[in-house]
Amino acid sequence: MSKTPAPEDFPMAFDTPAPRAMPDVACERGPEVSGRLERVGMQRIEALLRLPLADGSLRELPARIDAFVDLSVSEARGIHMSRLYRQIDAALATQPFTPALLHALLQGFLRSHEGLSSRAMLQVNLDLPLRRAALVSSHSGLRHYPLALAGSLERGGALRLELGVAITYASTCPCSAALARQLIAERFAQDFPAHAPLDHAAIRAWLGSEQGMVATPHSQRSRADLRLRLAADVLHWPIESLIDRAEAALGTPVQTAVRREDEQAFARLNAANLMFCEDAARRLQHALDTAPDIADFWLRVAHFESLHPHDAVAVACKRVPGGYGADDQSLALT
Repeated sequence: MSKTPAPEDFPMAFDTPAPRAMPDVACERGPEVSGRLERVGMQRIEALLRLPLADGSLRELPARIDAFVDLSVSEARGIHMSRLYRQIDAALATQPFTPALLHALLQGFLRSHEGLSSRAMLQVNLDLPLRRAALVSSHSGLRHYPLALAGSLERGGALRLELGVAITYASTCPCSAALARQLIAERFAQDFPAHAPLDHAAIRAWLGSEQGMVATPHSQRSRADLRLRLAADVLHWPIESLIDRAEAALGTPVQTAVRREDEQAFARLNAANLMFCEDAARRLQHALDTAPDIADFWLRVAHFESLHPHDAVAVACKRVPGGYGADDQSLALT
């Protein structure tokens, strides 16, 4: 019978070494080739953070964190990465993740790299689950929204706060709908000649049959990626209000739990909500132009075409002087 391991069986695991000087190669030696670096740090740090929601509750969520500083001293070999990690770990253990906490972390990154760095950056990526009601029935389900919460700070400068979110929705092609209506009208003319009397019951039965539905417009799942620059003095992340505003502008966000009455209502919504990718981009552009606490925005919509093997894409921005441009990208939402 095997015995229970005792501490003496693992001397290296349980012995506490005496304090001694340890080599610090990053500080003791200079770089092989000198040069300034724009970003040095860590990506995808595993973390658990508490996110404040609009109703005052805190949602504990797993997250991935990117933390960076620049290395502005050409002759310094490296930064102190463990200092970044320890600050993040200590802060998230005791405080909710607010814009103020993000600001404090960036200030801490710069203090801990005095003489080495002039700029600090942090980005949190996570999925926020929100319960969404069905269109007609009493059912509901969870939708997970990919989020990015980011900030950057220049030494002696102002905080730059950003929020990114992805919205999934359905889009039905206006051109395809018109072509489908044309085919239905032509079939109706064949099945109900102009010289023959019209019978209400026969027409109603025809409309409800496969014979009457000779063509359907193509629609597809679509996605909007939003990148927003927030006012520097914002106290709370405007996540839920932003999602609601974007989904209301698009009109046909994807659904969760559905019964037949919900699916029928969704089909009705899509028929009344025909849009090209240009239409979707302009709707969001208008909605974000009037949103509070948003100083600038960049957005991209992609319609994952069922007609083509390629996507239809449109990009828009607020056109703030010195702000986002068409060539900017989203906050790497996943």
